Amino acid sequence: MFYIYVLLSKKDNKFYIGYSSDLKKRIEDHCGGKVEITKHRLPLKLVYYEAFIDKGAARRQELYYKTGQGRRILGKRLGFLKKK
Repeated sequence: MFYIYVLLSKKDNKFYIGYSSDLKKRIEDHCGGKVEITKHRLPLKLVYYEAFIDKGAARRQELYYKTGQGRRILGKRLGFLKKK
């Protein structure tokens, strides 16, 4: 299986979107400060993930969620959009 995941930083209340074939280990690495891009944003909490059989489909979805439109959709889905 291949996974895309969303981590919420309790430090800055922003989320990080990633991809992995080993979700449990990847989350442990993030939360243990072993991932350079997120180690300064600890503590982190897994708030969402999707599983895929196809690696290409997972990568495409991850890249989509990293676009402006994808982040808006995720924000609505997860309830993280700020109300104006």
